Amino acid sequence: MADALFLMLVGMLTVFVVLILVVLIGNSIIIFINKFFPEEQVAVKPSAASAPAINSNVYAAICSAVSTVTGGKGSVADVKKL
Repeated sequence: MADALFLMLVGMLTVFVVLILVVLIGNSIIIFINKFFPEEQVAVKPSAASAPAINSNVYAAICSAVSTVTGGKGSVADVKKL
């Protein structure tokens, strides 16, 4: 009985140590890649032919709906017709 418990404890500790190593190595790789190979920033230019402005009544209705649904915690940042 004692051998079985000891074997279970060794197995669980081994799995725990391996998982900790996976997390640490993964985080180290992420930090290394982000430090030495940063992602290039691409500037987005606004298009000259932008969509027409939305009606103020429709915008007010959308803002009201968002406010009602989110309990006053949400806000409308931008409204575009897709």
